[in-house]
Parts: sequence; structure tokens; C-alpha cells
Amino acid sequence: MSETILHGYWRSSAAYRVRIALNLKGIAFAQVAHDLRAGEQRDPAYLAIAPHGLVPALKHEGRILIESPAILEWIEAKWPSPPLLPASVDEAATVRAIAALIGCDIHPLNNLRVLTRLRSQFDANNAQVKAWIAHWIGEGFGALEELVARHGGTYVFGDSVTLADCYLVPQVYNAERYNVDLGAYPRVRAAAAAAGALPAFAAAHPDLQPDFA
Repeated sequence: MSETILHGYWRSSAAYRVRIALNLKGIAFAQVAHDLRAGEQRDPAYLAIAPHGLVPALKHEGRILIESPAILEWIEAKWPSPPLLPASVDEAATVRAIAALIGCDIHPLNNLRVLTRLRSQFDANNAQVKAWIAHWIGEGFGALEELVARHGGTYVFGDSVTLADCYLVPQVYNAERYNVDLGAYPRVRAAAAAAGALPAFAAAHPDLQPDFA
């Protein structure tokens, strides 16, 4: 088995972005699946790896890393080529800000445990849950569209793939999965399409993962 093991779930946005980064760096990795729908992330054996009971977790040479932002920064530092952050500290800060907008301001409000809570504790029906998802994606994508207009090229930031693309492509996948209308965000859609067509992104797609179901 590979010395690098990714604990994840095929439809997890956070695991998806880590798969993309590992692929971009050319790092071989094995996968261990934890079905979030079945609550496998709360199994004691997994909690011994990731006490917060979330995916992904990355094991490399005996070291366990959790939380995708930390994992992605570690991947970038561990394997700096090809770079996923610009050399300029100012430009790198902009890329990190775009990534944080997606990873901190959009994704957490629409992840499985939040949606489950809306249904179980607040009796939200499917239409209300979809409206919730669309609202928060719309809020975030409106800002993203402006940021891509300012900084984008072929991809989210200029003409080279960055960490921002690793975050964006999974979030667009989520939006499309819930039939969110993205017509108002042509720059975001174009950047996601350009990155998504690259082999490293395509291979990370949820439908191609071993636990896809």
C-alpha cells in the first residue's frame, strides 16, 4: 500500500480538493473510504485517527494530518513543484483568500451535517434545504465572480492552476449537484471548466472514486 493514505468519501468536497492537489503534485496515494451517509466517520476506529470525526485525514509516513486547508498547505510545502501558490506573497495571499471564501464561507454551510441538522432539528423539507444551499452558494459565488474578474485568466487566478482552483471545482460540482443556477457567474463557470478538464482534476472527480455509489 502507498505510504500516503487519504481517508475520505467520494462526494466530500474537502476530500475532493485534496485528491486534486495530490494528483497535481504527482503523488501516488491509496484511499480508505468512510461512508458519511452511514455515519462511518463516527466509528471509534476512525475517531482514533481524526478525533473530530470529519474527512479528509491524510496519513503519510506515520503522520496523520486533518482539515483540508492544513493538508493542502502541507502538500504545497512538502512537494513545492509544481507550485499551487504564486511566488509573490501578495498574490499568494489573494489565492488563499479566494480559497478561504470557498472553504470557510460557502462549503461549511452546505455540508452534510448542517443539512442533516436542518432536516432533523428544524423540520426543513427538501425544497427549503435546496433554497438554503442556493442562497449561500449565491452569496459566495457573487463575490467569487468579482474576484475572478479582477484576478482570473484561464483559471481562478491568472493562467496557472492554484489552490483556489482546487477549492472551486468541488464547489461547482456541489452547486450543479443541487441544481443551483450558475448562469450569473460566467467567469466562475469558465475557470472551473478549464481546471476541471485537466487530467489531475478529472481523475479526482467523485464519480471516478473507488467508493462511488
